[in-house]
Amino acid sequence: MIDSRTETGKVGEAVLEISDVTFRRGQTQILHGIDLHVRAGEHWVLIGPNGAGKSTLLSFASAQVFPTSGTVDVLGQRMGRVELAALRRLIGHVNPRHPLRSDLSVREVVLTGLTGTIERPLRWEPEPAEIAQADALIAEVGLNSRAEAGWKVLSQGERGRALVARALIADPQLLLFDEPTTGLDVAAREQLLETIDSLSVRSPQLATLLVTHHLEEIPETTSHAALICQGRLTAAGAIDEVLTSEQVSAAFDHPIEVGYADRRWSARAIRQTAAVG
Repeated sequence: MIDSRTETGKVGEAVLEISDVTFRRGQTQILHGIDLHVRAGEHWVLIGPNGAGKSTLLSFASAQVFPTSGTVDVLGQRMGRVELAALRRLIGHVNPRHPLRSDLSVREVVLTGLTGTIERPLRWEPEPAEIAQADALIAEVGLNSRAEAGWKVLSQGERGRALVARALIADPQLLLFDEPTTGLDVAAREQLLETIDSLSVRSPQLATLLVTHHLEEIPETTSHAALICQGRLTAAGAIDEVLTSEQVSAAFDHPIEVGYADRRWSARAIRQTAAVG
């Protein structure tokens, strides 16, 4: 069993420890000797091209998949030696492909973060204090006027912010973002990134791990970065030491110029001129 009162979560303490992990699916090896260590209060971005292994690595952090070899410790608990359902309740997960089928309201979606389910459980009624908590979070992510709106009429950006509130209601110690700005226009993307940035002030001890393949989608408060290519981490550490033109170019196997201005990252391909002669 997991004791939710564990000391894990104090700033600086280990939240996620992935050590020498490999993963195979059938005869295909997807990850090769991965080492990644995330501490409370750190905000990580995992960057790499499509098919690099980002989603697989995130599935370990969310306690959904077991490695083929190596060890994964989440919130001080080792995968394979812990009740997964209890562990998952301490992990928030924001996935823009949230597989909700019914037309729950924003408030109902947020409340499912307490039950750890996609749909609202039958015969479950939230306490008044839980409803008040949901409403406070809805206001916090800027959806106060949309609390009663059904899921099917929400824009993709509104859904993203609702899912952040859903993840926060269970007071997680680790919060995961799986390409959260997928399908968003520029305005909606910026609103969601502002919401993510606010977490460092709201919950200083909260550790986050965000997956993307676009440097422009990195929140300003991101402190650490890891580059993954063909199932191997090619660099990991402080973000300004990892996101260099040389290392990003190597990870994407293409010459890329990395920029940083006004606390935001950017990337552009370096145009190669054909030799004349």
